[in-house]
Amino acid sequence: MFTFEELGISQQYVRAIVELGFEAAMPVQEKVIPLVLNENQDMIVLAQTGTGKTAAYGLPLIQMIAPEVNNPQVLVLCPTRELCMQIADDLNDFAKFNNDLTTLPVFGGSSIDVQIKALRKGIQIVVATPGRLLDLIRRKAIKLNQIRTVVLDEADEMLNMGFSEDLRDILETVPPQRRALLFSATMPSEVASIARKYMKDPIEVTIGTKNAGAENIKHVYYTVHAKDKYPALKRIVDFYPSVYGIVFCRTRKETQEIADKLIQDGYNAESLHGDLSQIQRDTVMNKFRIGHIRLLVATDVAARGLDVENLTHIINYNLPEDLDSYTHRSGRTGRAGRFGTSIILLNLKEKYLIKKIEKKINKTFTSSTVPTGRQICEKQLFSMVDKMEKVDIDNEEIDTYLPQIYRKLEWLDKEEIIKRFVALEFNRFIEYYKNAQDLNVPEDNFKGNRGEKFGKKDWKDRSHGNDDGKPDWKERNQGGEAGFTKLIINKGRQDGMFAAELMELINRNTHGKKIRLGKIELTKKAAIFEVPGSEVGQLMKSLKNARFGDAAVKVDFLNEKKSPNKKFFRG
Repeated sequence: MFTFEELGISQQYVRAIVELGFEAAMPVQEKVIPLVLNENQDMIVLAQTGTGKTAAYGLPLIQMIAPEVNNPQVLVLCPTRELCMQIADDLNDFAKFNNDLTTLPVFGGSSIDVQIKALRKGIQIVVATPGRLLDLIRRKAIKLNQIRTVVLDEADEMLNMGFSEDLRDILETVPPQRRALLFSATMPSEVASIARKYMKDPIEVTIGTKNAGAENIKHVYYTVHAKDKYPALKRIVDFYPSVYGIVFCRTRKETQEIADKLIQDGYNAESLHGDLSQIQRDTVMNKFRIGHIRLLVATDVAARGLDVENLTHIINYNLPEDLDSYTHRSGRTGRAGRFGTSIILLNLKEKYLIKKIEKKINKTFTSSTVPTGRQICEKQLFSMVDKMEKVDIDNEEIDTYLPQIYRKLEWLDKEEIIKRFVALEFNRFIEYYKNAQDLNVPEDNFKGNRGEKFGKKDWKDRSHGNDDGKPDWKERNQGGEAGFTKLIINKGRQDGMFAAELMELINRNTHGKKIRLGKIELTKKAAIFEVPGSEVGQLMKSLKNARFGDAAVKVDFLNEKKSPNKKFFRG
């Protein structure tokens, strides 16, 4: 291990990071810091979230800032408001003893006039979300002509969220001689395309295996019937008394439903999804960060940018829509040298996907059985005994009450006191689980699954008849399946319409009727999707008066001769 001084970081910044609790550099910092300081080249860094990437680029870049220049010299782009604020806070902490350096976070959901006023005072580092930065550029409120380095932090997440065009517009605006540093947990084709077009002979640094999950995360799956998913979730949570984690769901509606059930059943849980206001989101996230909430039930989009280092578990109540999202989900645990567990609750028709995930992240999953009621009661009991053994009793106030307590309990012997203590704490668990049924699915039920029929692009192609009650992906080839019709809807990424939201909209308005979906394509202003020709009429009728948010939606046949970004519909 190297110290930060050995890597070339100057004393004023070393002093600041020592106060933050850093001593030796992490692997990504050991590799990246010398390259940023000594090589004026573009760089691609593939490393999991939580491995110390912000310090890896932040420390050398703030050291290279020219404080006498009051225009932005470093631009950091990231996907979410929360991550934007976090990066800016970290950079300010690193530069605690440099009063000549100013970092400004700019993001949506906050007053743009306040941000413009701060820019006019003069700053050296801008940390921005793509949408708000483009607003500032269009208003001519920010000057990027002196940018020396552009950092794309969590590049794969930005592209997953639909920021591809925004990133290209921004990279066309900054000076061509600037340096680009791209940080990403995975390397999908969209990230590779950005790198090819906007980076010149980049140095590539990989921490671990490309596209692989973190080494200190255990990957586990449980296979249950869809109707048993929630009872299985409760059992798993009860089996881990110290659980502190995120439960990922696919849709906003499901997220709220699961959170409400957990709260009603006495669990310390809250929901996080796109229907919450920014104030509500901030409140929930702050409570979760400080541990007042032990289970956060969230969608992928809502949880982006949430950085909590000591999570014990990630629970996939539903699998994400794409494989890279699983890598991001699981990477939220097992950070900063800690160990974590990523759990998947599978329904009967999803087991074939495990091998695809294993191949992608180069990790082996453990097949586990849902705990029995007896196992849960035993685990909870001994957890409480461990806490009792370790409790601090050096409190003189307690001593003043002991004589009365002894007199009150003198008629009970030791065994009776222990038995009553256990009953007081565990009657609820014992009563709930005494007749608990086995939720596990026998291995014989897996024979004949369709796993081997699916090709490389079929992660999203969930088989028809999925018993989770959601619209299904249809197995298809690269060019789309024969018999499918392309439709277009007048809501796109800029309106918050992504694949999960589209499926939720269809499911809500068809009242649970299963509609098979083929390929989905998202643009800024529209969503294009394939539907079997036999189901088109019924679907269009169901969506005739549908609304997305506060606005009506319009669905029509796609006219492929016209760009969906310019004119949406025929006729």
